Amino acid sequence: MRQFPAFFNMDDARVVVFGGGEEARRKVRLLAKTSAQITVIIGKDIEPGFAEEFAGRITIAPQSEAGPALDVARFAIVACRLCANTERSIEWARQYGVPLNVVDRPELCDFTVPSILDRGEIVAAIGSNGSAPVLAKSVRSKLERLLPARTGELAELAGRLRPEVKAAIPDAKARREFWEYALNGKPAELAYAGELDAAEQAMRDAMKGSRRTGIVHLVGAGPGDPELLTVKALRLLQQADIVFYDRLVSAEIVDMIRRDADRVPVGKSKGNHSVPQEEIHELLIRAAREGKRVVRLKGGDPFIFGRGGEELEAIQAAGIEAFVVPGISSALGCAASAGVPLTHRDHAQSLTFVTGHAKKGGVPDLDWESLARPHQTVTVFMGVGTAPTIADKLIEAGRAPDTPVAVIENGTLSTEIQVFGILAELPDLIEQNAIKGPALLIIGEVAGLPFASGAVGLSGGYTQEIYA
Repeated sequence: MRQFPAFFNMDDARVVVFGGGEEARRKVRLLAKTSAQITVIIGKDIEPGFAEEFAGRITIAPQSEAGPALDVARFAIVACRLCANTERSIEWARQYGVPLNVVDRPELCDFTVPSILDRGEIVAAIGSNGSAPVLAKSVRSKLERLLPARTGELAELAGRLRPEVKAAIPDAKARREFWEYALNGKPAELAYAGELDAAEQAMRDAMKGSRRTGIVHLVGAGPGDPELLTVKALRLLQQADIVFYDRLVSAEIVDMIRRDADRVPVGKSKGNHSVPQEEIHELLIRAAREGKRVVRLKGGDPFIFGRGGEELEAIQAAGIEAFVVPGISSALGCAASAGVPLTHRDHAQSLTFVTGHAKKGGVPDLDWESLARPHQTVTVFMGVGTAPTIADKLIEAGRAPDTPVAVIENGTLSTEIQVFGILAELPDLIEQNAIKGPALLIIGEVAGLPFASGAVGLSGGYTQEIYA
């Protein structure tokens, strides 16, 4: 480790920046986020708008006043446009023994300015010893995507309560256990959701020794491709103590669950409800009452034919905190993967999601006449087994037999199969291509667009297998 990372305390600090150009302006913009007093030493001129941008926040001084400014400075940054000014500024800073950073001259630096991730009280700095600042920024951006936006607010709350916690929980081991719960459990999730008052109350309750209940997240896993998982979903999978997951969740996403977390499959398939819905509710509630961080991982989006609403009601009725993390619906993901726009100004002015499977089995009682109207897209979930009846009902209600259709199995995965044809031939398309599901049916003019089907004539069907 060539560099030792450290953080300057900027309360009552004075810093000096040499230069009046764009580089100096960028450094001042960064320093202005702190409470430091900033003196900008310039030569003959300063970039237009520089002084106005930081009016009341900086002091602009000529080079003749560099000495007094450096004499009280915590550090200095040299960002001059002219080489002569750069050399002169370095010489002055060395005379006063001030830690120095010289922009784009790492060999002359006492310290480098890292790429900074700012979350209020939580600050992360990524340095590269000046050798690869672009790479450092790339690392920072990846961390930013994983770190909740309200992390700083949680840290501020923890800092404010720290003296009370120390007084209430004198035992060091018990205090560590408290902070583990407070900063990773229910209080933390409430803070991340913007419910800071509730987060503080949860911390105070735990401080007084009340039972530390867990929290449940209903998380959408998306259509299957792990790269389509949301950032928040990934964070929760890597923090969870236990994950209850559906059959439609891809193996690649299951592999992203924290290694030491319990993984409980509770999936259902046609005619095989391995775990009844009521039992799933009980499992979620029991795990949360044990103080665990619980994730209920569901394919697609939890609230689109995923029974997420039923689970949320049951969890909340039990007095357990629950949050919903939306996922990319399989309808959106599969259609996009196949190049099918679900809406289109020339072909579909409305979009309807329906289930092809009734609660007690068979075909659901749908408004077939409404679904049969032209210039709309009907997207059917769980419709493989009832596809013959669906096609018959739509045609009987007035939908043209040659209406384009698409059937997408295992959408966005390496095993994806896309089948295109017409409504009258929908059952044959499914049978001939051995479609078993999970699959999505897309019915409407958009399924016949050339860039979607890849075929000039749709009669007889067209099959395209996609491999990653």
